[in-house]
Amino acid sequence: MVLNLKAFRTLQTEAEYNATLKEVRPYFENEPEQGSEEAAHFDALVLLIDEYEARHYPIPVAKPVDVIKSVMAANDYSRADLVAVIGSKARASELLNGKREINLDQIRKLSREWNIPVGALIGEVSS
Repeated sequence: MVLNLKAFRTLQTEAEYNATLKEVRPYFENEPEQGSEEAAHFDALVLLIDEYEARHYPIPVAKPVDVIKSVMAANDYSRADLVAVIGSKARASELLNGKREINLDQIRKLSREWNIPVGALIGEVSS
């Protein structure tokens, strides 16, 4: 099999993007058999969609303090709960007020105790 790589291109318009979304939808309801031509088609559509969304709908990376605040709100944690994890009332206050950056020890503790991905606490993009 010879691929004609000149025929491949990324999605260029919102109309192409929407058409690709419509075309990929049936694969989620009826997953193609691995290794089949349908599976290859599905993979290609998903790659095109991912690339278009990364270009046109980027997801901003949250600051570590915003991640901590979101986790606190979602789990109904208080400042006292944060102090219990990182060990210092002053550091918790400075961290939440943006006066101090989160350090490696705090990242480890929060990740372990509150099940926060380490990447979210160091500002990495999650894919």
